[in-house]
Amino acid sequence: MSRPRVAVLHRTTSLGIALAALLAARQAPARGAPDSGGRARSARHETPPALVTEAERTGFRRTGRYAEVERLCRGFEQAYPGRARCVRFGTTPEGRPMLAIAASADGTLDPAAARAKRRPVILFQGGIHAGEIDGKDGGFWALRELLDGAMAPGALAAATAVFVPVFNVDGHERFGRNHRPNQRGPEEMGFRATAQNLNLNRDYMKAEAPEMRAMLGLLDAWDPVVQVDLHTTDGAKFQHDVAVLVEPSVPHPGGLDTVARSLSGALQARLSALGHLPLPFYPAFREDDDPSSGISTAPGPPRFSQSYSAARNRIGVLVETHSWATHAERVRAVHDLLAALFERAASDAGSLHAAVGRADAASARLAGAPVALTHSAGPVPRIFPFRGFAYEKRASEISGGTWTRYDEARPEIWRVPLFDRIQPDLTVTAPGAGYVVPAAHAAWVADKLRLHGVRYQVLPEARPGFAVEAFRADTAAFEQPFEGRTRVKLQGAFRPERQDLPGGSLFIPIAQPRAPLVLHLLEPLAPDSLVAWGFFNASFERKEYMEAYVAEEEARAMLAADPALRVEFEARLRDPAFAKDSKARLDFFYKRHPSWDERLNLVPVFRVDGAP
Repeated sequence: MSRPRVAVLHRTTSLGIALAALLAARQAPARGAPDSGGRARSARHETPPALVTEAERTGFRRTGRYAEVERLCRGFEQAYPGRARCVRFGTTPEGRPMLAIAASADGTLDPAAARAKRRPVILFQGGIHAGEIDGKDGGFWALRELLDGAMAPGALAAATAVFVPVFNVDGHERFGRNHRPNQRGPEEMGFRATAQNLNLNRDYMKAEAPEMRAMLGLLDAWDPVVQVDLHTTDGAKFQHDVAVLVEPSVPHPGGLDTVARSLSGALQARLSALGHLPLPFYPAFREDDDPSSGISTAPGPPRFSQSYSAARNRIGVLVETHSWATHAERVRAVHDLLAALFERAASDAGSLHAAVGRADAASARLAGAPVALTHSAGPVPRIFPFRGFAYEKRASEISGGTWTRYDEARPEIWRVPLFDRIQPDLTVTAPGAGYVVPAAHAAWVADKLRLHGVRYQVLPEARPGFAVEAFRADTAAFEQPFEGRTRVKLQGAFRPERQDLPGGSLFIPIAQPRAPLVLHLLEPLAPDSLVAWGFFNASFERKEYMEAYVAEEEARAMLAADPALRVEFEARLRDPAFAKDSKARLDFFYKRHPSWDERLNLVPVFRVDGAP
């Protein structure tokens, strides 16, 4: 998934055998089969195409290639006419179709109809990391049972389901046996990143991958109240078999966090009742391979799916089955999680829809309010009884360090410090009216805003000398390349200024439902802002210079003309580091010279308290 991770060991039970037997019983066609051309004839005479996956056929030793997804997408549409629809929502860089299946008991199978009926939508996706493919196989199984009425009866009468079997399609087709050596099955699987070597679960905010642009279009069209992202972890061996994180887990406009916590509790209880050992937090040790270092539960930034959903005022559910379980057990965990979710939706879909509506309304009133954009775990933990295994650290003749050996035959309870007292970290005050992006950057910023469903206006004419708050960076530290970009970390602050706003500039009002997302995108210090991802890096590059001999002449003229400047310069000379740095001494004068570029280190995103 995301950070240095730990994963679970499966319980040594007969679950895999029982699951394989159960699924084998389903392989006999119940409604008939397609004719030789693959076309389903009347259900009265012949059944639709078989909807059994390669995973089921092989007792979960293997998983199917993407051709199976294409076949099953059409197959569901044929098998459940008027209740299932195969949707192509994009094309990958390597030319493959990106597919989703919409399912509904009342025929609400397109976004416009769902919006017109105010019908809640639940979207679940597999294969964002295509080696972690349990979501695809478990999702097909769950969708089939939803449509048959064998899972969560009434759920599809209350909500429309949208299933994306594989998000990272090109990565899925980079099939291999050794992509996930710390995962028990299937025999072969896809690759973590896309064909462009991008990690889609770091791309929700910067939205550069063609696959992500297609997904954001799908989310904007269907506007799901709940988005479920199905993953598999890496890491240490322990007994917990599935982690389910529900966001927002921190205070959110309209009290959406209260609804999310209630849903989280219901999912944990239902999974426990179904025989699982679930966790409500991501099981990543603060120090790799050291349970005594503890676990932090602070929510991640919105580059991740679940936090991105929260920034959109929707509920995000991250599901992490655990890699040391067998593929059969992990698929069962996905199936049971979706069963628990849709059971809740059968009775509560309307309440979920109302909750996100309240969050939208409250977000549109954030002007002038403090908003926490990041959170961190407080320093005081509580002890959590974590189900692990006996382990020992051994000296390694290979690495020269130590390595960890787990004994899966010796279950233990680890007393793990859990840092779950979460506190605000970066808090900003929402602007009174919104943000302005100057015309020079308007085209590409507008493209990003459209992808995220953020409203904006184009200024038809210039606004000279307009009162703004402008962010000038005191320092700009460029980081190592990450996800194909050079990120930057700034120090600085917004200060009142007057700026000329050319015609064609963008005004992004804060009074809109996506206001939390606007803050994450446009506040320079936010970890996933357009600034942080390096889209404005040219603003921190000096483009014009003054030769040293010219600076020497200009400095003497400036000192002669301005006694106060001489006093300031002499005061600076008391700093030994400054006094020894000839370049810094000349820059002292250059920065006060009329030729100095006043736009250097100026972030071209202005806060405004009145609409321009």
